[in-house]
Amino acid sequence: MTNSEISGAKSIQFTRRGVLAAFAATATVAAPTFSNAAGILRGAGDVRRIRMHSGRTGETIDTVYWVEGEYIREALTDINYFMRDWRRDEATNMDTRTIDIMAAAHNLLDVNEPYLMLSGYRSPATNAMLRSRSRGVARNSLHMQGKAADLRLNSRSVGQMFNAAKACAAGGVGRYSSSNFVHMDCGQVRTWGR
Repeated sequence: MTNSEISGAKSIQFTRRGVLAAFAATATVAAPTFSNAAGILRGAGDVRRIRMHSGRTGETIDTVYWVEGEYIREALTDINYFMRDWRRDEATNMDTRTIDIMAAAHNLLDVNEPYLMLSGYRSPATNAMLRSRSRGVARNSLHMQGKAADLRLNSRSVGQMFNAAKACAAGGVGRYSSSNFVHMDCGQVRTWGR
């Protein structure tokens, strides 16, 4: 899809009723596991799936990581490695709540395209290096705790991704329109950016 097609695409608006309907209408669903997202979980399916591509490593992951109330350990190990700090080749255990938010937002956007993952886990050394280059990098970034990801989709606008993640009401969502990505984390429910 070209930039003009993306900017001309119909804006997606999300309501609580719309979010519940989106989950109830699908068999393969990814939903947040937070208590404040309990309404979204009603009608959620038995399977959660995540699809991502890393332009930095050239790797792609497409995996079911949760089935019938249980996380699949091997799938989480693969996700942890995929979301590693590629600069230092260091991985951590990613917080499953963040993975759930990412998967739920992806499901709401109704796309087959995998996320382009720009940043998952960041080692303290990588975070310090990025912070020295940009004021937009937090000193105590949730990326260093395996609780955040920066993501992009070519077929959806930053605004559409932002609205989908925000509709989950399960963590922090940052809109970075000028850099064309959305930050999703499992921290406090909050939003920022333009």
